[in-house]
Amino acid sequence: MSKTISITSIATISPLGNNPETIWNNYLINQHCFVQKAFNNQRAYAAVLDFDGKEEVENIKRDDAKYKSLDSSVLYAMAASRKAVTHAGWTINDVFGVNIGSSRGATELFEKHHKEFLETGKAQTLASPTTTLGNISSWVAHDLQCQGPDISHSITCSTALHALLNGVAWLRAGMANKFLVGGSEAPLTSFTIAQMQALKIYATLNVSNQEQWPCRAFDLEKKQSSLILGEGAAVCCLEIGKSPNALAYIEGVGYATEILEHNISISTEAICFQKSMKMALKNTDVSDVDVIVMHAPGTIAGDKTEFKAIQKIFGTDLPLLTTNKWKIGHTFGASGMLNVEMAIMMMQHQQFIGVPFAQDQKIRKAIKKVLINAVGFGGNAVSVLLSI
Repeated sequence: MSKTISITSIATISPLGNNPETIWNNYLINQHCFVQKAFNNQRAYAAVLDFDGKEEVENIKRDDAKYKSLDSSVLYAMAASRKAVTHAGWTINDVFGVNIGSSRGATELFEKHHKEFLETGKAQTLASPTTTLGNISSWVAHDLQCQGPDISHSITCSTALHALLNGVAWLRAGMANKFLVGGSEAPLTSFTIAQMQALKIYATLNVSNQEQWPCRAFDLEKKQSSLILGEGAAVCCLEIGKSPNALAYIEGVGYATEILEHNISISTEAICFQKSMKMALKNTDVSDVDVIVMHAPGTIAGDKTEFKAIQKIFGTDLPLLTTNKWKIGHTFGASGMLNVEMAIMMMQHQQFIGVPFAQDQKIRKAIKKVLINAVGFGGNAVSVLLSI
């Protein structure tokens, strides 16, 4: 059985847009996607889908009466998945697996149903089936008429890359030839924002030096955390072997779990990231890595500890470092696959997309290998090495 895994398609729906040309053009513009929204009578930053993305979701709801009752996290996944399988040339006759996860699952619907229960003492008939985490992959499989296994899971912010790991495992085990993997998140609710604010990690409005760049992801000198939430979904099509129409190849995967001292802690040198990066790079010289797309959530501890882990692995001769969270915020379970999208686009266009307020980095060579990182509460780190 071949160990080579091809990424034959990737599709997303996010604040950057819902087609590759728009997304790339938005990456070239030094402008973030954040707006101020009212959450429970308080305003906060958030990154929301653009008009075209919202219209695409509304069109899906019109396709089938059953879809009207689904949570946005499911609809986002369906929108991205339809495009991904079409671009990959998969049909309903193909047997492929689906593994799309989410950190929070049906956030909007769960909070809506719970609020109604507190007010009336009764739950609606569809409250349970439409808020179960597993309905993301099962509804996607239904929509695509998929004949393979469908799996959902939640491993907080590293969920999408854990889906990729699972797809790789199924393919290399010979249990499938194709797998659709990714993550979806619709976390822009009052309660979810309040949770992040309670942790003292959410960006504050009108703070000095944050007005132009509210999320200071990969600003290692910032004095306070500046995480901002975004919404969206990202999936990719994996195929066993070296496909002639591959966008990129998965050269290595790594994973590790932190030994926690606190519910949200990560060690000062991010031991979990050191282990996951070492595993992903076990067959690769570190000097061959051209770019790292960091997790870098915009928190003080999160950004600094990941940077220290990178220094431990790569020494003083670091690859180019970047993140997209200064632009689209933290999409929780979808964020890792949005990092993969950014990595593939940089390799396709041979152009590095840096962080506008970070220290300048000298571009030395072509972009042929990119390492992607993700980690979440619980210290579940994943690293994936891609090449073209």
